[in-house]
Amino acid sequence: MITDDIELLTNAALKNCSWMGLDLGTKTIGVSVSDRLLSSATPLLTVKRKKFTQDAKELLDIIVDREIGAVVLGLPRNMDGSEGPRCQSTRSFARNLSTLTNIPIGFWDERLSTVAAERVLLEADTSRKRRAEVIDHVAAGYILQGALDRACNIRMQK
Repeated sequence: MITDDIELLTNAALKNCSWMGLDLGTKTIGVSVSDRLLSSATPLLTVKRKKFTQDAKELLDIIVDREIGAVVLGLPRNMDGSEGPRCQSTRSFARNLSTLTNIPIGFWDERLSTVAAERVLLEADTSRKRRAEVIDHVAAGYILQGALDRACNIRMQK
């Protein structure tokens, strides 16, 4: 299942499992994971992109090892909310990944997530080299945390 609706993702997600957030770039994939209570996202690692099959295998290994119940992909919308080529690429990646796993996949608007991650790293006085190494999985953490917060609000309203 692939959805833009976090409520549908929340209902479809495997219970008592962590969620995984992805910041999909052309050269790297930032990966973050949540705790089982779905309260906080933690940046995990950055995957250097190769071929889809290799990238997917690495992500599927994390899904199994970390007992992931849902995947949240950052959707890189334009600032006016429209979808460009990067959104199409992200949606294509999700479709291809969904053929390899039954884990539900959702999208979260990632506008300015990398900017926010960069700001936090600058405030932490992180070196330029270190920022380049961690920016993608820190951005994935922002993406996942946004989705987790929304999912929490949905659960509280029920």
